[in-house]
Amino acid sequence: MQTVTLGKDGPAVTALGIGTWAWGDKLFWSYGNDYGADQVREAFDATLDTGIDFFDTAEVYGFGESERLLGQFMRQTDKPVQIATKFFPLPWRFNAQSVSDALTASLERLQVSQVALYQVHQPFDFLLGKRVLMNALADEVQQGRIATVGVSNYSAEQMRQAHKFLAARGVPLAVNQVRYSLLTRQIERNGILDTARDLGITILAYSPLAQGLLTGKYTAESARSQGQSIQGARRLDPRFNQSGLEKIAPVISALQAIGDSHQRTPAQVALNWLIAQGNVIPIPGAKNAAQARQNAGALGWSLTQQEIETLDRATQAWK
Repeated sequence: MQTVTLGKDGPAVTALGIGTWAWGDKLFWSYGNDYGADQVREAFDATLDTGIDFFDTAEVYGFGESERLLGQFMRQTDKPVQIATKFFPLPWRFNAQSVSDALTASLERLQVSQVALYQVHQPFDFLLGKRVLMNALADEVQQGRIATVGVSNYSAEQMRQAHKFLAARGVPLAVNQVRYSLLTRQIERNGILDTARDLGITILAYSPLAQGLLTGKYTAESARSQGQSIQGARRLDPRFNQSGLEKIAPVISALQAIGDSHQRTPAQVALNWLIAQGNVIPIPGAKNAAQARQNAGALGWSLTQQEIETLDRATQAWK
């Protein structure tokens, strides 16, 4: 199984993880309607069966339900599981104790004593301040409750600041989790990717399939002929309307053509492209076993350099 080290010297995790935002989230993903606990449990089991053992969650996903579900599932398997979760810097969290308390609550929901990665969900400081926050996280590394420290949605400059404060404590900044896909390539030009490479920080790519756009499921043709049903918050996303789907049609065609030559799906090609960037771990979601197995098909093979360049050219408009 392909692995990637979190940061310079953190734990080695599988080169592809699973994002669990949809596990318990009713607001965006409509959890409890067309899927529920049984289906995500099957996704968990199927993921482990493929050899992938890295799951990303957060205290705010389903108001803690995602962590609770993962905790239950882990208690029912003897296979190793590595967990990344996140601290949300709410305005009323204004001291180091609030970080410790939030981590304690996450560990209790997950039913573990340590997580492989603990991330700051958003680059908000409020009254807490970045130095206090990073020192609190360094304290938790020293106490053994988290193996590595990460951030999420941080700019290049915010990454450098966090890295500096942690380095003063002898703790590396291991991860920045950001939106990254063939249709969301801004980190390649705004300094985030270059800074991560300079500092030895791993990129966790969330929404690596652009909320499903890169799967080929949503097309302009089906929208015209069938009035394709778009559920949840996607209805408000202009990328899913007629003109948005027409714009990405050449990208989907390129993914399909490349996928056909490897006996892979467009989604697996899109995920493999991210892995090919180096030190990037895509974390697609999986609401059921079929999606979990689909994700795993991105591993165990490689795009050619020519295919990588073809996809790069096809998606220049999204940089």
